[in-house]
Amino acid sequence: MKKNIGAVSAACVLLSAHPAIAAPAIAAPAISKPFFKPLDVFELSWVADPEIAPDGRRIAFVRMRMDIRSDHPRGAIWLIDANGEHAEPLSSASDTSSPHWSPDGERLAYVGRGEDDSPQLFVYWTRSHVTSAITHLTDAPASLAWSPDGRWIAFTMPVPMERKPLKVELPEAPKEAHWAAPPKLIDRMVYRVDGKGYLPNAYRQVFVVAADGGPARQVTHGDFEHDDAPSWSADSRSLIISANRHEDADFRPLDSEIYRVDLADESIHALTDRRGPDSDPVVSPDGRHIAYLGFDDQVQGHQNVELYVMDADGGHSHSLTAALDRDVVRARWRADNKALFVMYEDHGVLKLASIDLKGDVQQVLASDIGGGDVTRPYTAGSFSVAKDGRFAYMQGSPYAPPALATGIRAGEARTITAASENLLAERTLGHLETIDFVSSADRWKVQGWIITPPGFDSKKRYPLVLEIHGGPFASYGPTFAAELELYAAAGYAVLYVNPRGSTGYGQRFANAIHHDYPGHDFDDLMSGVDAVLARGYVDPQRLFVAGGSGGGVLSSWIVGHTDRFRAAVVVKPVINWTSFVLTADITSYFYRYGFAALPWDDLEAYWKHSPLAYAGHVTTPTMLMTGETDYRTPSSEAEQFYEALKLRKVDTALVRVPNASHDISARPSLLIAKVSYTLAWFAAHDAKRDTPPAEINTARSMPAR
Repeated sequence: MKKNIGAVSAACVLLSAHPAIAAPAIAAPAISKPFFKPLDVFELSWVADPEIAPDGRRIAFVRMRMDIRSDHPRGAIWLIDANGEHAEPLSSASDTSSPHWSPDGERLAYVGRGEDDSPQLFVYWTRSHVTSAITHLTDAPASLAWSPDGRWIAFTMPVPMERKPLKVELPEAPKEAHWAAPPKLIDRMVYRVDGKGYLPNAYRQVFVVAADGGPARQVTHGDFEHDDAPSWSADSRSLIISANRHEDADFRPLDSEIYRVDLADESIHALTDRRGPDSDPVVSPDGRHIAYLGFDDQVQGHQNVELYVMDADGGHSHSLTAALDRDVVRARWRADNKALFVMYEDHGVLKLASIDLKGDVQQVLASDIGGGDVTRPYTAGSFSVAKDGRFAYMQGSPYAPPALATGIRAGEARTITAASENLLAERTLGHLETIDFVSSADRWKVQGWIITPPGFDSKKRYPLVLEIHGGPFASYGPTFAAELELYAAAGYAVLYVNPRGSTGYGQRFANAIHHDYPGHDFDDLMSGVDAVLARGYVDPQRLFVAGGSGGGVLSSWIVGHTDRFRAAVVVKPVINWTSFVLTADITSYFYRYGFAALPWDDLEAYWKHSPLAYAGHVTTPTMLMTGETDYRTPSSEAEQFYEALKLRKVDTALVRVPNASHDISARPSLLIAKVSYTLAWFAAHDAKRDTPPAEINTARSMPAR
């Protein structure tokens, strides 16, 4: 499950003795290059976080890779000339991130590992090629920002909360006694967060440190979270930040404001005051204006994130993108203060455009930003801009993880480095095609994509996997996705769709599921399947469905409303909205924006849209999959559906992934395992296989990681 702003996104056991994943028996034409295979996941590399130097001559970026020894993605900062020459790693460190150029381009700040392996701030001097740690912090720094005069770096870091929790006096255990661990007292509304676990009694605060090193100074205080990157005033005397510093912040999760922090006395002054999120502030180069993102909160499921500009003192705030009807994801000022570069979602891709202060889109500079999630084709990416207008960005592609591209004018961007070409040049991938169709519900236009298997033959008939994205306020696009390529390599045609509720198609389309989820998004998905069947190469008797998070909601909803699928894999779902709202990590958000009332005040609405309410109709063999430390959609959700189907003697199985959060395939081996279990379940229920299906290895439990 994802929020539309301020969000709060199995062991490696192959299920067959054969090195390939269990697949439908399809005789594909002979192809000289092998298909993408599970262990290829560990060979993937991609570009992330491109940061172009102020003069536009060099670009720093993070080269990501899957580390087979640690079983984690790892990143290392590289430098490359804008013409694509002289690519080199910044250092020999195996894990560096968050590159940020100084205003003069002579230094590069980043986060790396210190001598004791703790995350610290480092600075690299480009002329002398010297690198030095400038901090000795007790926790991980994030959200770096250079002051315009180049003397200071602001960042955020967790510090212990100021409010003292209830003090309980307990006797000490006798020497050599083995008492139980003491209880833990919880009195915060948000007390655990997916991917982080149970929260310490700490809040992220803003700090400032001298760019040449020294003690870091904390400049914000109070028990409030300060997550966004700060932006400096033009005179380097104050910071512009975003935070929800309201006393009832826990009950108003989308109500952040923009503040000015005067460094002379650490006084804080609110520059905005409205119901709704105000975030990501960016001060104009001349210091006269502040751009930021947000919306007037109408308590809708989805509300377009707009770009606002106001005077430096908070006056004359107005939206520049109300007419755009798209979510703005990032904004950066043009050097002449007369326009901004913005990135926004549109039909499954991210576009980079220049918008003037009247709100007119001057030109679209790039329309292929994406690939930020290499496992599934979510719309994600980033860009940066130099003073001369040269831009650098993550370039998405259906057939490779994101590359680094740069340009200075519309239509002239070129790729200057691609990280996985050595691997993927030797693989045959599935072919991706866009499919547009109309929904049976109301004839609304819906967009989707089909990946046909390698060696596709239009005269044959293939099994189909409908794979559904999460969110639900998110979107898929035409970018490389390792999971879907593995499905295609196993012989399946893969359909993925942006049903209503998806972002990138306007406010009306996204918000069509407000207080009606699941609803007609089911019709959109079924219409997509019908549109593919009309092409003649999919066997209507061999349809399968899978989805995670919001896709888990919809896949569990689907099996309660149709029996057209031979089998389903429901990953990290919401099954019962009442239990979910009261156990998810951000309760105050989910109840407030998903429903019109608290559960006990409108049980009928919560139950009406709960897949569990329709468990009595399920006949489809259904596998449930859940991470054991998932605090976004807790494991109890999947377990409820599993037990319900067991009680009805429906063919079902439950896969629990030890130590996995909501991002169930965050580790490469778990990505492979997720796909392996899914394909084995499908193969076991594919009536038209010519060979016996692979057996699920229930004798070997998944080891904890």
